[in-house]
Amino acid sequence: MHSRAEDGAKKAELRENFDFAVARAVAQLNVLSEYCLPYVRPGGKFIAMKGPQAGEETAKSKKAVQTLGGRVSECFEFSLPLHGGDRTIIVINKIKPTPNGFPRSSGQIKSKPLLT
Repeated sequence: MHSRAEDGAKKAELRENFDFAVARAVAQLNVLSEYCLPYVRPGGKFIAMKGPQAGEETAKSKKAVQTLGGRVSECFEFSLPLHGGDRTIIVINKIKPTPNGFPRSSGQIKSKPLLT
């Protein structure tokens, strides 16, 4: 399937239809959550891999995650072997449906990201 994340999440056959969504550190957590949480069914999980300073980013994204139907449940910090650097895995539980209207268009997500 070829689709932009914000477009695919509006399709009935994809929206809130998956147990898990997983993403690497491609955007701030508040933005990444808006792209990914609409795909996850209530009771499922969104798992994001972030860098070593994820604690502050997670705190700043708390309200955005809640708005989208999620709640941060766990953070795992670890070091990659062979001096590969430090990483953090953030687990977000989907506790309620994502409200209609999310995800917004890519332009809106980038220009007016959901904030704390």
